[in-house]
Amino acid sequence: MANLIAEYSRNRRLRQRMREAPILAFLFMCALASIGTTVGIVIVLLEGALQFFREVPVFEFLTGTEWTPLFSNKQFGVLPLLSATVVISFAALAIAVPVGLLTAVYLSEYAPEGVRSIVKPVLEVLAGIPTVVLGYFAISFINPTIIKPLFSTETPFTALGAAMAMGVMLIPMVASLSEDAMRAVPASLREGAYAVGSDRFQVSVKVVVPAALSGIVAAALLALARAVGETMIVTIAAGSIANFSANPLEPMQTMTAYIAQVVFGDTERGGVEYQSVFAVGLLLFIFTLSINMLAQAVLARFREIYD
Repeated sequence: MANLIAEYSRNRRLRQRMREAPILAFLFMCALASIGTTVGIVIVLLEGALQFFREVPVFEFLTGTEWTPLFSNKQFGVLPLLSATVVISFAALAIAVPVGLLTAVYLSEYAPEGVRSIVKPVLEVLAGIPTVVLGYFAISFINPTIIKPLFSTETPFTALGAAMAMGVMLIPMVASLSEDAMRAVPASLREGAYAVGSDRFQVSVKVVVPAALSGIVAAALLALARAVGETMIVTIAAGSIANFSANPLEPMQTMTAYIAQVVFGDTERGGVEYQSVFAVGLLLFIFTLSINMLAQAVLARFREIYD
């Protein structure tokens, strides 16, 4: 009898594995396709970048302070594009992280459930606004109504205007991910803090936020990666001048904005101007990969594990 039961169990497991085999194969192919796509992108970037670096030395590309590949006097120093990307991305992060974090604290620790059920979907709707709309919002409202009166700027295109619009775009991401991380903090930590006489503010700032730090840091780094890769806002609102400056009141051109300008422009394919797109794209890929690696290191350092 025991042998019959064991044989039946083996046959049942075998039939189950056979039924699951097509699903496992499909999932494996999906994972393989993702890896293959990433490898293909890297190969294309490397191939185009190598052709570019046959014409332009790598040292000149990485250290030059003038970027004029579409002018008659061609210069291929990428620092103006890199500095614009850094300035706009971190300025947007300086807006999105405090506002998003405070919003998350309110939703997680202060808001009644009815308010939270309304505000959270509204934030998610805000995240769905097309970035091209935010770009035009920057040049039609932020720059002329806020930046020009405050700083007496003359140009309708500024890096600060693009950063403010991008900060609005990033607030829902930071708020939603941070709020999810705070909601995941065990209730026992809150109850223990209340038991020793802490008020709600102390519990929020000294218990919940530190306990959810890994999720908050992940939200900030994801927002940074999103800002670095943003195209339409900076293309519309930041201007198309490769300006090597740290002044956010001046027009600037980011790496993504330059790629969009060349791809949708009249640049001849195969020329060094067109190949510069691949070099800039490779640098952008390395920049984004570095942010992701930093995110993994930070998460490993600050991750909290609760029993």
